[in-house]
Order: sequence, then C-alpha cells, then structure tokens
Amino acid sequence: YQRRVHGDLMIRKFRILQVGLQRKFSSATMFCYQCEQTRGGKACHEPKGVCGKEADVACLQDLLIEVVKKNASYSYLNKIEGHRDIAANRWMLDSIFATLTNVNFDALRIKNYLQEGANHLKNSKDAYYDICSKKGINPKGVYNSDWEYKPNIHTLIEEGRFYSPDKQLGNWDISSTKELAVYGIKGGAAYLHHAKQLGFEDDLLYEELQNILHLLRENMNLNEALTLALKVGGWNYQVMELLDKANTETYGHPEISSMRVTPVKGKCIVVSGHDLRDLELVLKQTEGKGINVYTHGEMLPCNAYPKLKKYKHLIGNYGGPWQRQKLDFDKFPGSVLMTTNCLIEPKQTYSNRIFTRSSVGFKGIRHIDNDDLSELIQAALNQPGFSEDEPKKEITIGFARNTVINLAGVIVDAVKKGKIKHFFLIGGCDGYELERTYYTDLAKMIPKDCVILTLACGKYRFNMLDHGFIEHEGTKIPRLLDCGQCNDAYSAIQIALALSKAFNVGINDLPLSIVLSWFEQKAVAVFLTLLHLSLIHISEPTRPERISYAVFCLKKKKQEQALILN
Repeated sequence: YQRRVHGDLMIRKFRILQVGLQRKFSSATMFCYQCEQTRGGKACHEPKGVCGKEADVACLQDLLIEVVKKNASYSYLNKIEGHRDIAANRWMLDSIFATLTNVNFDALRIKNYLQEGANHLKNSKDAYYDICSKKGINPKGVYNSDWEYKPNIHTLIEEGRFYSPDKQLGNWDISSTKELAVYGIKGGAAYLHHAKQLGFEDDLLYEELQNILHLLRENMNLNEALTLALKVGGWNYQVMELLDKANTETYGHPEISSMRVTPVKGKCIVVSGHDLRDLELVLKQTEGKGINVYTHGEMLPCNAYPKLKKYKHLIGNYGGPWQRQKLDFDKFPGSVLMTTNCLIEPKQTYSNRIFTRSSVGFKGIRHIDNDDLSELIQAALNQPGFSEDEPKKEITIGFARNTVINLAGVIVDAVKKGKIKHFFLIGGCDGYELERTYYTDLAKMIPKDCVILTLACGKYRFNMLDHGFIEHEGTKIPRLLDCGQCNDAYSAIQIALALSKAFNVGINDLPLSIVLSWFEQKAVAVFLTLLHLSLIHISEPTRPERISYAVFCLKKKKQEQALILN
C-alpha cells in the first residue's frame, strides 16, 4: 500500500514537471471541452488533452472549423442561386469529421485540409460573384469570410488560437449553446460522411448544413441559439435516416444473430470504428487467404447484416469498447484497421501493425488512402495469429427497427397483459470514468419484467451479462435488445414511434425511459435529435460542465413546449 501511494505521488510530481516543461517549450496552448472526458469536467487547457490531442493540433482544428464556416457562407449562397459544388461539400464533411474526438491527431493532415479549404473558399467566392454578375444582381455581403492560407504551419497554429472556444466574445450561455450546436454538427457530419462512403448523398442535407454553419457566425440571443441547436437535431434526424437507408439497402436489414465473442485459431485482422464499407473491403480482399476477420467497438453490429455475415471468415467480435483498445490491440496477434473514431494514441507494441482510413490519422501511423489493403493484409500474415480456439461464447444481436417492429404485435400484447412493465433505452458513447459502472449497476437493477434497448458502445457495460427472456404466449422476448451502432438511434426512434402508434399515445406517454451516455459529438447529435422530436424523459448522468446550462435550457424549452401542447 505504501509503495503504491509513493508511486502515485511520484507520478503526480512527474506530471506537474512534464506539464511545466510543455508549457515552456510548446508553441501553443489549448482550450477544448468538446467531449465528456475533458479535464476536470471543464476543459483541456494543457499542451496535451486527455484524449492525447496536442495543443498544436487543437489550434489547427479550431481554425479548420472557422474556415469550414466561411466556406459554408458562400456555398449556401451559391446553392440558393443554383450552383452546386460537390467537391466543396465533400471537403466540408471530411474536414468536420477530422475534428471529432479521437479521429485525427496529425497536424500535417489538418494543415492539408486547411490548404484545400482555401482553394474551395476562393472558388466558391469567385463562383458567387460570377453568378451575381451574370444575373445582374447585387451580391449579398458575407461578413469576414475571406481567408488566406499560410504555408508556415506555426503561423496557422497561432491564428488558430484566436478561434479557441474560450476566445469567443459575448455571453457564455449563448456561446456555449452555439458550441453545443457545433458539436451536434460534428456528430451529424460524421454520419453523413458514413453515408457518403456508401454512395448516398443528399443536396438538401448539404444545403441545410451550410445554412446552419452560416447562421452560427451571426450574433444571436439565447433563445435563437437554443432554436438553432434544435435545428441541428432536426437535420441530424434526416442524416441518420439517410445513413439507415444506405446501410440497409447496401447490406440488408440486420437479422437476429448469434455472434461469437471469443477468437479462433489462425491469422487475423480486427476492424474498429463505424465504416461498414471498409469492413466489406477487408472481407473481400482477405477471402481465401486464411485470415480471420473480427469486429471491434462500434463495428460489433456489422455481424448481423446479411451481406456481411455471409463471409465465413467474419468470425465475430473481439475485445470491448473503444477506451479498452490499448489493452485489446496490444494482445491481438494480427493487424488492426481503424476506420473512423475512436482512435487512441497507439502503443509502440502495435504501432507497426495498425492502419488508419478516411479522416482518421495519427502522426507516424500508416494511412491507407485508396482501397488497396495489401499492406494491412501483409501485416496480418507477418503476425503469429491466434494459436488455438478459445472456448466458444456467443451473444445475440440484430434487434434493429425492422426486426423489433415485426415483433411489435407480440410486444404490445405483452405490455397490455402486464408481462412487460417498462422499457429502458440505455446507450450512447462509453468512456473511461469509473463512475460509468452506473450503467452496469442500472442494467442489473432493472426488474425482470422490463426490457432494455441499447445501442452504441455504451452497450459494453452490460451486453455480456445474461439478461434472460420474457415469455409471452410461446414467444421468448429477449430482455436485452441491441439496436446497433450509435447512428442506429434512428432505429430506436422508429421503434418508439411504432409503439406509440400501436398504443395510440404520445411518445412521451410510453412506458419508456432514456438514459444517455454522453461522451463525444455523435452522442450530442443524437441528444439534440431526441429533443427535436420532443422526447423529454432523458437522463444524462454526466456531461461537460461548461455546456450543462445549455443542455438545461434546451430540455426546459422542450418541456415547456410539451406542456403547451398538452
């Protein structure tokens, strides 16, 4: 005990010394509070955040978001006049996605996005003035939307410091609400990016995104900021609908499936993140090569899609949620592909066999730009693989909207006859904090006559537990229904709407409680969508302190609207 206490003290002293040296020699400071793990619940303001993001990268990302907003102003005006620039739209998605928590830690990659942004901004501005000239109309003034790219990265970093959230002038309640809207946009842009990867895009969604980003540059009062945040929720609902369409039309509707959670003997690749197309590429290019493929983290639900699970070498899921990846990947005897968030600074023990895709990046880690995965495959063949089969263990997945709505008649009858008393939706983004055992404890304490719906990586807190079944007239209804990834909140919403219709009651009158695990920006997008849909029985046990008041105001606004409607 004494050795442990002494060791902790030495670590703390070393950390204080390290931070002091970083502050002395670092070229930038940071202020970041976009995720729940932010230091002290307030902000990461040291030269390196809790996620591992360095101050230089944080400053470049703040500048990138500002450049995205400037681009959005001209792109939105161009769209009104009938001019469409798909390349600029896609750059915008890639750039926003790169600023999410645990996506891109590579300063040079962010610098490249900024350079592309300068080109798009010039093209958009030129196109707008050209359109106005040809139509003989006066161009609308776009406030402070000019920007010039500087090749020197240190100059860009210094400029980025000006756009740090703590540098934004005005009322903190208003600015934190607008910042909450930005984080919702980041989450929704990630979902729109996933859909784009499968070839599904929508001009109206791009236009609405540009409009919201343009409005965020305007001065507004608190009520206008709250309204704009809810507007983000409405936009994200449409984005999730498009992504649901992309996933199900490409790979079929998820089916109830038994999925293996223990490895088998052989060479192996593990795919983490959210991108279904990347998993399909891995499966196609490893077929017949004697390599087994596993999902990890939020990729777990992919094992229920018919056109993915048809590959016999998709064995099942390996490991747990994103925050355990250092432990999981360190022990994994193969190569690793990180397709989207959430990436943690890789350990040296596996840094030579982990690869990134799309907007993901980390300095010194190999990035695959095209669809040729030969490096990833060769890295897997160079590793020993699993030496033997572990004892077989399976869990049941695949309870997305199509499956559950088909069971709606049985479920409604079970509720009417008292077999099911309540539904609990427990899900969202998991995190490090010890307090998150709350979700495990809650799942254990929920009465046996209640059903738990779950989604996203928050499920890992309790998805390996045996929750049993509720039997009703010969049908076994699982007490745990895994709806899928975080974007499959759309599935959960459709299930709630179907039950609301079946019971002929308002959605807030259903026997349903929502416990949201917050953490990062995709969860913010889902949260804003739930409020947009007037779902007000939402509990979020923890959240970053600086946006708590914004969340309180949003919920209060929706509760007041619900009272008026009643």
